[in-house]
This record gives sequence, structure tokens and C-alpha cells, in this order.
Amino acid sequence: MLGPATLFVLAFLLLPMLVVLRYSVNRYVPGGLMLQVFTLENYAHFFQDHYFHKVLLTTVWVSVVCTIVSLVLAFPLAYFLARTRSAAKSLLVMLVVFPLLVGNVVRAAGWMALLDTKGVVNSTLEALHIIKAPLNIMYTTGAVMIGIISIVTPFMVLTLQSVLEGINYSVEEAALNLGASPIRTFAKVTLPLAMPGVIAGTSLVFILCMNAYATPVLLGGPSFQMMAQTIYDQISNTQNWPFGAALAFVLMFVTVALTVIAQMFLQRRYKSAE
Repeated sequence: MLGPATLFVLAFLLLPMLVVLRYSVNRYVPGGLMLQVFTLENYAHFFQDHYFHKVLLTTVWVSVVCTIVSLVLAFPLAYFLARTRSAAKSLLVMLVVFPLLVGNVVRAAGWMALLDTKGVVNSTLEALHIIKAPLNIMYTTGAVMIGIISIVTPFMVLTLQSVLEGINYSVEEAALNLGASPIRTFAKVTLPLAMPGVIAGTSLVFILCMNAYATPVLLGGPSFQMMAQTIYDQISNTQNWPFGAALAFVLMFVTVALTVIAQMFLQRRYKSAE
């Protein structure tokens, strides 16, 4: 039964990755595409150029902040959805899922209408006389984070909800009856039991944040660069396929490495709390 899925992964994931890996060790020929050789100069170029170090650090920083914020925002909503017995629960879940039916570009365009100098946010604040001049929200790191968080939070909510629904509420009631405060019950009972969902949700969301493209382009502007944009520029605009492929593998390696490290840390905390 694993055969079809294995063949699918090999055909549509592993083989393209091997092709990109081969491209990353080719040599770029200005005015052409690439020379079929074996060289590590593309990776050396990345490690020697501080500009690309800054882009990678920006990508990691934005991804970590967006992952943490989405976890903080998603946990209460996921807990409410898991514990509610309301007849409207299905409708509430659909409202969480609904943003996933809209493309990232469309959602980013909506945020542009909200955050622009003459957008809804500035117009409202000016009408209420809270500000005298429009705030420069668009084309900033904050705007990019807002857009990314709005995209990844539903994934976090759904992942956490599935785990929280499997936690027996009587365990929390027992802790409360024994004198634990709600905060202590959450820290000592609910959160440790929900840790598998936290690990899965943060891993998924972090990977999505690291590979975000449309939102940083539209909300960050040309001066804000993350790795996905830089890779696209190298391949599409500069036509430097070998270096773009090398950047793609650097991004993949850093994403996987940080995800594994975070999972190991969270799993260790989970085991220590058991």
C-alpha cells in the first residue's frame, strides 16, 4: 500500500530535488545559462557574500517571530474549538478554514488595501483623530509579518485542535479540583498533553514561513528581501540558475536543520513534563 505514495514522492519531489542539486554545482555563464561542470563556487559565493547572509538571517528571524505569534494566537482559538459543544462548531471550523480557500496573492492584496497610507487603517485612525499623519505600515517588516501570520495561523489552529480534542477534559478538571489555578493547570497539564500538536504545528508553520514568497513581495516591497524572493531573482531576472539552485539548497538545509533542532527541544521538554 505504500508503493503508490512512495513512487509519487520519488517522481515529483526527490527527482526535481536531484535536478536542482545538479544545477547548483554547475557554473554560470554570463549571457548564457550554465556550463555543465562540477564546482562548489556557488556555495562559496553564498558564504563569502554578507548580503545573502543578511537575507537568510532576515528570513529566519521573520519565520521564528511569525511562528511564535501564530502559536500564541492559535492556541486559545484551537482550545475553544476543541472544547465547545455548540451546534455552530462546524460553522466555526469552516470560518477558520475559509481563508485557506483564498490565494495568498489575494489575501496580500487585501492587506495592502488595509495597511496602505490611504488604506482603511490609516483612514480610520485619522477620522478618530488618533493620528495626524498616516502611518508608514506598508513595505515594512511588520507588514510582512502581519500578512504571513494571517496565512499560517489557520494551519496552526487546525493542527492544535486535532490534538486538543483527544485530551480528556476530566484531567484538567481533576487538577482544578485539587487546587491548581487555571494558569497552573494550563502550564502543568494542558500544555504538556498538547505538546505533540505544538511540535507538529510549529514545524509546519515554520516551514511555510521560511518559504513565503508572494506575501513578502507584495507587502515588503523591493527593498525587503527574503530567501524565496532572492532565489526567484537569481533564476528569473539574473538567469543565474546555478547560484539560484545553490541558494535553494541552502534554504532547504537551514529550514530542515532548524526544524529538527526545534522538534528535539520541544520533545525533550515534553518528555521531561511527563
